[in-house]
Amino acid sequence: MTSGLTIGQAAAFAGVTVKTVRHYHRHGLVDEPGRDSSGYRRYGSTELLRLVQVRTMAAAGVPLAEIGSPIDADAERFAAALADVERRLTDRIADLVARRDTLYRLADGDRALLPDRACAVLDRMRALGFGPDYVAAQREALVLARALMPDVFEAFLTPFETLLDDPEYVDLTKRALEAEAWEPDDPRLEELASAMADRYLANPALLEIPAGPQPWADSTRYGLVNHHGEDQASNSARLTALTEAKLRSAGIPVPHQ
Repeated sequence: MTSGLTIGQAAAFAGVTVKTVRHYHRHGLVDEPGRDSSGYRRYGSTELLRLVQVRTMAAAGVPLAEIGSPIDADAERFAAALADVERRLTDRIADLVARRDTLYRLADGDRALLPDRACAVLDRMRALGFGPDYVAAQREALVLARALMPDVFEAFLTPFETLLDDPEYVDLTKRALEAEAWEPDDPRLEELASAMADRYLANPALLEIPAGPQPWADSTRYGLVNHHGEDQASNSARLTALTEAKLRSAGIPVPHQ
């Protein structure tokens, strides 16, 4: 009578495939048993126990390259090895949860790249009647600002929140959007720039430069954010330039572009 199990039987009892058993052999996790008189390898209780141990640890998340040592260790080292695996699994779970949360945020385009406070600013713009194109442009500018100035981004949001609570500023901004349809030399652009500069000067806190490792006074960062999209809106670019010039003449250190 033939003693022992074939590789197929051993795999079935251990709850793995024959391919997996051979994989364990290649990694040196399970010794290959000897062959019987017919040339077939026969698995005994020792090999079967080892298969079950390896399969259980692999299913628990222990990398194959690290399974051998815990199995062969004494109780104390085995417990320490499992604790280390648990820690790494916990870190992986936290990473996967963060990725899942990012996927959820992708369902809301604003929240994929911006924190809730910035999203609230965009929601406020929508509620005030600003159109989707304007809100989209402001969203892009906020994304750029966060990437370029992460350490001062929270301070950067404060003027947005303050200005959106100012009905006169909101009205001026809506007029600025209408101004894109004006002629480039329309004198109303100059008047509108003066009015916008006056609103800023009336509230000096809005003109404070956030302190931090990435100073807002850096002309490159300032230009990338504050002039984003102006290549497609000539009057908007002119209005911004006029407003900045008036602020500079009042002593405000607005970076030059």
